[in-house]
Amino acid sequence: MLTQSHLRRILVAFCCLAPGLAWGQGFSALVSPPRIEDSAKPGETYRNVIEITNVSDNAAHYTVKTADWTLQADDTVQFSEALAPSSCRPWVGLEAGELNMAANGKKRYRFEVAVPADAPSGECRFAIMIEGDPESVDGGVAIPVSGRIGVIVYLTLGDAAAQLAIAGQKLRTVDGRLLPMLSVRNNGNAHARLQGFVDGKDGSGKTFAFAPSTLPILPGETREIPLTPQGDSEDAPAPTLTYPLQLKGRLDWGKQHLDIETTLSR
Repeated sequence: MLTQSHLRRILVAFCCLAPGLAWGQGFSALVSPPRIEDSAKPGETYRNVIEITNVSDNAAHYTVKTADWTLQADDTVQFSEALAPSSCRPWVGLEAGELNMAANGKKRYRFEVAVPADAPSGECRFAIMIEGDPESVDGGVAIPVSGRIGVIVYLTLGDAAAQLAIAGQKLRTVDGRLLPMLSVRNNGNAHARLQGFVDGKDGSGKTFAFAPSTLPILPGETREIPLTPQGDSEDAPAPTLTYPLQLKGRLDWGKQHLDIETTLSR
């Protein structure tokens, strides 16, 4: 039998897999952008907007609040309304705690972050949570659950920056495919998200461009980043790789560069 906590975990996992769009019982919302990456100076008030769309043919009522979050080892996000140590959420101001939206209505929703003048160099990270009203779900008994979606905000403060290093390379099966994997360590005080392409040549002599996962690498973390071979077009089938695989190239994030030259075998 599904419990309320089980259903809530399912909803949270869904929101992480499909950021920016969520459905629940009576909850249909589109939020843009799914994340915000920006910077601010100590002593200034940072302001921005997100766009919330009710994609239902019925009127909707949403609750809006902030949350802290952590990125789990399985790459899912865990949201928490409890204030985390050193959380910057007390700096955050929201336009409204509740929203009433017409069917297929759209709202530009404002928020701000009042960064203290003595804020240390680092990164302010939080989520803006949009949650629908509870609805009853029949899982043997009627259990009230609500759909919700989180917009994750990364606000770099002062001269904070990532400091990346490759901690290892290996092969790992991802969604049934054997792929090259980079283990990347971030010794800095701001997150990173690898960009660019790496050239690869497999055991049959075929060449491919490999793109890194866009998973964030948070300060103090080591995260495994899969490299996926790119097809000739978006609708082309996933390329089949023959090992050993030679990789050579560079991935970037801002001023950070990772040079890659390795050969991976089964």
